[in-house]
Amino acid sequence: MDRILVVEDDGSVREELTMLLRANGYEVVGQPPCELALLDVNLPGESGFELCRRLRMESDVPVIFLTGRDSAEDELLGFGVGADDYIRKPYHSSVLLARMERLLKVRRGASPEQGVPGQGDCVLAVRGLALDLAQLAAEYQGQRLELTKNETRILACLMKKGLCTKEELVEDLWQNSLYVDENTLYVNVNRLREKLKRAGAGEFIRTVRGVGYRL
Repeated sequence: MDRILVVEDDGSVREELTMLLRANGYEVVGQPPCELALLDVNLPGESGFELCRRLRMESDVPVIFLTGRDSAEDELLGFGVGADDYIRKPYHSSVLLARMERLLKVRRGASPEQGVPGQGDCVLAVRGLALDLAQLAAEYQGQRLELTKNETRILACLMKKGLCTKEELVEDLWQNSLYVDENTLYVNVNRLREKLKRAGAGEFIRTVRGVGYRL
């Protein structure tokens, strides 16, 4: 039974969410360990953004923000601190459950290769940059870079194809472009670029205007 961490300030919303999750076979917990986290943004004391940032330092479990804050800036900040999805209240139960199951299905992948669709080899190498799909890590000039699953998928797609359209990357990342916009992809690519930059490979990923990205 998958454990779902629920952090919600509104008692009635938390109770409603707990009933929904339990009715669909999930165990609701108040703290890690868990298989997926549902976080509100407006929390007493530590904000949901700070909680997500702290959780992301310790774990790669999927994180979904479930919040009434609807500005584009808040959504971008949510993805910037490591969230996998951002759902605005009031939410539709069926949509929330579908997005949760999609993320959990990726996490349950039977093998590391399944976590990066379409990649048959465990290690890819281009221009001195090596990507270990099983370890979710890259290496360049002796420096090792720990990557998230999304960053690994983006880099794997680029290393395999050279040029990837935004649509191809979205499909590789989330398997269903209905739930993803370009802002989400943009934030993930920028995080990957920053990591590569720290290793001296900041120019590896180039934007092809109107198309996507090239390695």
